[in-house]
Amino acid sequence: QVQLVESGGGLVQAGGSLRLSCAASGSIFRINAMAWYRQAPGKQRELVAGITSGGWKNYVDSVKGRFTISRDNAKNTVFLQMDSLKPEDTAVYYCNAEIQPTLWTRGLDYWGQGTQVTVSS
Repeated sequence: QVQLVESGGGLVQAGGSLRLSCAASGSIFRINAMAWYRQAPGKQRELVAGITSGGWKNYVDSVKGRFTISRDNAKNTVFLQMDSLKPEDTAVYYCNAEIQPTLWTRGLDYWGQGTQVTVSS
């Protein structure tokens, strides 16, 4: 009964900012990597940013310098700060996390329901 819930999406003008959050709840022993993916109509889902439990981060080239991923381990939450947004950032953004529900259960991938981000020109 692990659940990921995203929030923070919306409509913003090009050059603006949004901050996405994703909170994990339920049976959680440990969260390993957390990540944000996005998918626009007619395009494949792509990894936008990821962060390990130790804080190592990676980004797709198109968002480097504009997006920042972070996490609050005490709250089982991952964030995506998106600055200098461009119309091409428009997509549904999905939270992903590898979560170990109990000490004796292997880690599994979980997905949020997605949150729409629309950037107008």
